[in-house]
Amino acid sequence: MTAKPFALITGAAQGIGYACAEALAEDGYDVILSDINATGVASASKKLGAAAAITCDMGDLEQIEAMFAQIATDHGPISALVNNAGVAMPGDFLSYDIATFDKVIGINLRGVFLATQMAARVMVEHNIAGSIVNMSSINAQVAIPAIPAYCASKGGVMQLTKVAALALAKNNIRVNAVGPGSIDTEMMAGVNANPEAFKMAMSRTPLGRAGDAREIGDVVAFLCSKKASYITGETIYVDGGRLGLNYTC
Repeated sequence: MTAKPFALITGAAQGIGYACAEALAEDGYDVILSDINATGVASASKKLGAAAAITCDMGDLEQIEAMFAQIATDHGPISALVNNAGVAMPGDFLSYDIATFDKVIGINLRGVFLATQMAARVMVEHNIAGSIVNMSSINAQVAIPAIPAYCASKGGVMQLTKVAALALAKNNIRVNAVGPGSIDTEMMAGVNANPEAFKMAMSRTPLGRAGDAREIGDVVAFLCSKKASYITGETIYVDGGRLGLNYTC
């Protein structure tokens, strides 16, 4: 019996990350879940029957290195990576704290670079035609004043995805990104709880509803599959038509 390929999903304790893990598991991957929330990722792993649950702060180089070392020792090389972990941390632009800005960039962009680099090294070493999917956002394209670091980080993820795709194409490693719009997760809980804010969000979403986390997971699974074998360097926006509407408020 052929062993299942391993897929690592960061920020997988809940929401979009868990949905990505679920979709990949259904597609035949043995999934490894990572999250800063130790209790949450352990529970998610047990629920999904995952290969492992690893506690990792994606803003911490040493923890990321330790995670990849643990995976190599306990499981072997991974064939797919989903860089999903991220934070928003809103605030007023004029008083936005530099430590907060650095934290968001550290997790959302620096952490994505580090994990992509480490995963790619493993794939090259083991001659694996792998797939890496980064979680970007529509905010790589459209801006919201209250989340300056988040918007900057997601724009960076879009460009990093292109750079990595070009650098790794010769190794047959594909790198793509997914850019969610308004998705019904904890990050959107504040909007959901405010009828006016929710109405505003839906007014700029042509399909007229929030997306489901699994709708993101299914696109990620597609990008990790052979059905996407000629796609690399792309960001696929899963946003209910929002970007095409061409306004943000």
